[in-house]
Amino acid sequence: MKLPLPDWVETADGAALLDALDAARGASRLVGGIVRDPLLGLEAADIDFATLMAPDTVMARLEDAGLKAVPTGLAHGTVTAISGALRAEVTTLRRDVATDGRHARVAFTDDWQADAARRDFTINALYARLPSGEIDDWFGGLDDLAARRVRFIGDPLARIAEDHLRILRFFRFSARFADGLDADGLAACTARANDLMALSRERIAQELRGLLLVANPLPVLRVMLDAGIFRPVLPELGLGRLETLLAAEAAADVPDDWRRRLAAMLPEDRPLAEAVAARLRLSNADRGRLGLAVLPADSTPVYAAAWAIGAEALLDRLLIAGRVADARQLMAWERPRMPVSGRDFVARGVGPGPEVAARLQSFERLWVAEGFPSDAAAVTALLDRALAG
Repeated sequence: MKLPLPDWVETADGAALLDALDAARGASRLVGGIVRDPLLGLEAADIDFATLMAPDTVMARLEDAGLKAVPTGLAHGTVTAISGALRAEVTTLRRDVATDGRHARVAFTDDWQADAARRDFTINALYARLPSGEIDDWFGGLDDLAARRVRFIGDPLARIAEDHLRILRFFRFSARFADGLDADGLAACTARANDLMALSRERIAQELRGLLLVANPLPVLRVMLDAGIFRPVLPELGLGRLETLLAAEAAADVPDDWRRRLAAMLPEDRPLAEAVAARLRLSNADRGRLGLAVLPADSTPVYAAAWAIGAEALLDRLLIAGRVADARQLMAWERPRMPVSGRDFVARGVGPGPEVAARLQSFERLWVAEGFPSDAAAVTALLDRALAG
């Protein structure tokens, strides 16, 4: 089997990059998703090369070719190469010297198989030579791709001991690429679930985000919860309202959102949701979004509720509740601008200060209840009512 050549290979930027990396003579080869995804008929998001050349040599060759070289991770052998519109990560072949479950100390090598052996799954250890497209596969990755199987390279327990994040990666990659879960991998992840406690919460959040953005994460999440994978770090998670949400997202044709899906896996408890967000080191915006999304959608008319809490928060609640028709109604709504301000009340004789604010709030309540009228006569009538109230 050969890799279908990416379109960028035929461009001037691609040719310049391949020449600088000495790809034609085999010094650099594509690796990882850029090989795996096209073989599955998917578009690859990133360009990754493995290379025999040392990082300083990569830097020098790129600069000699007039390309930009960014030392993004020299300690681990990674240089970012920029050739016009192309951006690629170029990493020198490595072997692990020591690992502690969170970090690895590496040494550079000229052994392609040794570099492949330190990767997590067989489908991620495929290397493609350019321009021939010939694929190097030492661990049966091509067979696993054909079987839609995610399998650890070597002993799963040993691979997890090297990097505990591989527990979550196993489930994320399985949800995206596999038909079912490899039994040996699942057993190892279940046995080592407590290792997740040693990871930074930012790394856990990143993997969880990726898993929740899979088209249908429900089957894999169900297995994870049954196996107690989340229990050491996120015991609050359950399937909750997720199945209802996934069906509603599909029916309403809305983009997937990991925060909404996470909210559907939590109880209807805002302080708890915000505590989970804080534990995962989410941004303040994401923390607020999660806290609002977990609350139930009540019987307040859709547009009035959207005015009160915001369309985004209400859409989350409606979809989590499975209220597809209301969600569609909301998606067609544009937030109106309130047609009066405090100056309108001052012009009618209301003294500036708290009284103006109170009258403005009264007008707002009336205006929302009446369906946000904009014609002058209706607005004037509401002003009169707000003044008389």
